Amino acid sequence: MTTAAAIDRFLASPALADATRTAYGADLRGFADWLEVRGIGVEDVDVRVLVDYASELGRARNGLAPATIARRLAAVRSFLRYTLGPTRVPDAALAPKRPQRLPEAPRPAEVDAILDGVGGNGALGLRNRALVELVYSAGLRSAEAVALDLADVDFEQELVHVRGKGGKERMVPLGEEAAHVVARYLRDARPELARGANDALFLSARGRRLDTSTLRRLLPHPHRLRHSFATHLLEGGADLRTIQELLGHSSLSTTQVYSHVSAKRLRKVYDRSHPRS
Repeated sequence: MTTAAAIDRFLASPALADATRTAYGADLRGFADWLEVRGIGVEDVDVRVLVDYASELGRARNGLAPATIARRLAAVRSFLRYTLGPTRVPDAALAPKRPQRLPEAPRPAEVDAILDGVGGNGALGLRNRALVELVYSAGLRSAEAVALDLADVDFEQELVHVRGKGGKERMVPLGEEAAHVVARYLRDARPELARGANDALFLSARGRRLDTSTLRRLLPHPHRLRHSFATHLLEGGADLRTIQELLGHSSLSTTQVYSHVSAKRLRKVYDRSHPRS
């Protein structure tokens, strides 16, 4: 199988989200070009080849940020595991160490101000408030929020059924305030927006399922509400394992960034409050 054909087969996998498929496609075409120049087929890729490729990405003349290099190597690893099997892909770290980036999470009072500032008049205003309230209440990614169907919100059990990255599903509690606003939207706004049979929870002015651009117009950085969801849970006493499940993270290491956020804020409180700080 040619490298190009193997990449096409990998990208066609239903386990990949659309955004991941697009990003990986560009990264893997660069890897395929690199292999072709060296006369290497995908079946010949081994640890030595991967180390050489990682070194090439890291050379100063490429000018790539550590995060970009890490993303390209992650794409290549996923592709090779799919094509050659996991035993052919080393677990050794190949990407340069990235500096710790702490998510910027608004405080609860700031979140209240953000939510109060979203809305407007009529059906669209109520839809906007319900959408943003649910993103914060359930810690949703933008794509997860707009992908929700009517049946995904269970008011009786107070749960939201979320379809996350890689086809993974999870159940997240439905907060009281979010339940109230979403119920109002369903009663007073959605019937006005509906056009024919559409199971989408959140509808556009034309009665179609929303896309993520609508949420980004309401909030330039909607992911900040997801960060707030996790940070506020941690500061309220939730353990990292629980937060991992609620966020839909595959690895606990992804969730552990929030422990650094909490520690940073605790330090600020200590410095402000303790007489010998």
